[in-house]
Amino acid sequence: MRPCRQFLPILFLTLGACASPSGNNGSGGVSPTAQAVDASSRAAAEASEASGDYQTAAVNWKALQERHPEDADTALHLARSLRYSGQIQPATDLLNRLLDKKGRDPVLLTELGKCYLAGDRLGLAVRTLTEAATLAPRDWQVLSALGVAQDYQGRYAEAQQAYSKALELSPDNPVILNNLGLSQAQSGLLLQARSTLERAADQPKANAQVRQNLALVRALTGDMAGAERLNRQDLPPDAVRANGAFYKSLGGAAHME
Repeated sequence: MRPCRQFLPILFLTLGACASPSGNNGSGGVSPTAQAVDASSRAAAEASEASGDYQTAAVNWKALQERHPEDADTALHLARSLRYSGQIQPATDLLNRLLDKKGRDPVLLTELGKCYLAGDRLGLAVRTLTEAATLAPRDWQVLSALGVAQDYQGRYAEAQQAYSKALELSPDNPVILNNLGLSQAQSGLLLQARSTLERAADQPKANAQVRQNLALVRALTGDMAGAERLNRQDLPPDAVRANGAFYKSLGGAAHME
């Protein structure tokens, strides 16, 4: 059998700094007092992002964006914080307005594609991310996002091709490897998925979610002990027991190539 999507969620992970869209930073001709206010708002927004408080981050980015409506970088941060806090439609509207004004910037298109994906508008997500990939063919983040959208449409072979291209640009990237492994699992290639996710988990920047995805695939291939060891690295005992019961409820190993 093939693993169900609800058991294998696709990740949108971000490691390191993202590219910024073209455009000025809105600081030209601004008084020293206004610059200090902007710097304070930006610092507060970035601190909220770093702590995962995206609702507060969105409030701070919104204040900046209202003062500098033409600043594409601020708008991008605002849209991302809105998306992470579940405010999909405002983020989508903001990005579409900015793209109408500034043209087809691949960074903005990529974020718009992720908003469409988060809103389950899969056709728009694939079309938007395909356009972004055409404009920025050497940006691994665009290719990885496109692969995720194609996975959600069940186009696993195309998704895995996108991830392979992304890995050529960013070898051993745990974000890409994670998404590739999940795609392989969803298409029934469990042994390949396990190998790919083990490679992802071995990377220094791999996080707990990558290890949990590997634990699930190990369980699906019959390695319950290995799955439990991974769970114990990151989860409290109650969660370890709950996951173990869940794995057993899947009915043993799924189809393996």
